[in-house]
Amino acid sequence: MKTVSKMVVINTKLFVREFEGFFFTMIFPIIMLLIFGSIYGNKASDYFGGFGFVDVSVPAYIGIIIAITGLMSIPISIASDRERGILRRYRTLPGGATKVMISWVLFYYLVTTVGTAGLIVTGKLLYGLRFTGNALLVFFLYSLSTIAFLSIGFLLASFMRSARSANAIGMSLLFPMMFFSGAIIPMQNLPLSIKQISVYLPLTYVVDIMQKGWFGGSMSQYGTDLLVLSGIIVVSFLIVRFKFRW
Repeated sequence: MKTVSKMVVINTKLFVREFEGFFFTMIFPIIMLLIFGSIYGNKASDYFGGFGFVDVSVPAYIGIIIAITGLMSIPISIASDRERGILRRYRTLPGGATKVMISWVLFYYLVTTVGTAGLIVTGKLLYGLRFTGNALLVFFLYSLSTIAFLSIGFLLASFMRSARSANAIGMSLLFPMMFFSGAIIPMQNLPLSIKQISVYLPLTYVVDIMQKGWFGGSMSQYGTDLLVLSGIIVVSFLIVRFKFRW
């Protein structure tokens, strides 16, 4: 465990120094909340089932934080280390590749959780954010969603040769997902053609399951989301196991 904890500490220091990753994970979602919150407020509306715009947006923005970590932070960081020959050295550490992978999962899970906590606190303090779900269930759904996107991140990182290519591919995947999944524009406002595309986007299922959990949806509503996210985890980590290049 010492190797894992040391690597988590090292990764944390590197993450704080890299402003781009820190900004998009910790600050960007809060800025979005402040901008749209100042425009629409959080007054309860029948359009949102008795909740306000911020109430609906915060669980969706949590999905954005999760997606940023998975599609950008992980691939760029690992591709950069591969490009500089650092990954090969990691395999010589006590515990080898297994402990390195565990430390990465723990670190990026913690980063995502801190960003999520900052978003929730901002929503509560400034807009009276409402929550009517079960906290333990929402934590489980959040963890499942996060691990699903972490697995996508490692899958992408398995094939990225450089930080530049990882950044380009990550951005190309992230921004369409943000706009077509209901993460930025509520799903009920999207045209039918976009809704038909959204079913193929992993972030759609994260936003959907987080909003259902946030407002106390019944367990019968989670079936498709749970199946898709669990499938992503299994398939991605199987591919990573055999295709990841150090």
